[in-house]
Order: sequence, then structure tokens, then C-alpha cells
Amino acid sequence: MNTEHIATHPTFRRLAFERRCLGFTLALTMATAYFAYISTIAFAPAALGTPIAHGSILTWGVVVGVALLGFGFLLTATYVLVANTRLDALSRQLQEDVG
Repeated sequence: MNTEHIATHPTFRRLAFERRCLGFTLALTMATAYFAYISTIAFAPAALGTPIAHGSILTWGVVVGVALLGFGFLLTATYVLVANTRLDALSRQLQEDVG
């Protein structure tokens, strides 16, 4: 089986397109969230330096930072879910079509 035949197969092209779009979208989403956090630290540090409650030593910066880490895990879980359902189904279909 030559690679050119696989590369031009409609299922392979769909698989590559969906994988690329998913990766780009999730990466852009995480980069945007991280950039917003860093920009807030740079341009409005008092906003994240504010305690979450009167007399608390825990600041909003810590809370938002932990939430950002959790958001990264959520995006990773989203990728895994889509990869294990949609992308794996396309991969199996491609194997059946060319195999």
C-alpha cells in the first residue's frame, strides 16, 4: 500500500483535518486563558493580589492560578474523550477502507 493512496483517501483527510482543528482549538483556548492570567498579573496585579475574604491570606491570584491548572486538565480530558471516540472511529474506518 503506497502512502500517497492513504494521504489522498477522504477518511484520512477528514481524520487529519479534525485532529488538527481539535488540537489548534484546544491549544488556542489554553494559550488565551494563560495569556489573560499573565496579562492581569502584569497590568492589574492588585486584582489578583486581593484576598478572597476579609482577613484571609489566600488571594485571588492563587485561586485563579489553580483554576487555570484545572482548566488545563479539563482541556486534556476533552482531547482524550474526542480522540477516543471520534478520532479512533475514523482511524478504524480508514484501516478497514485501505486494509
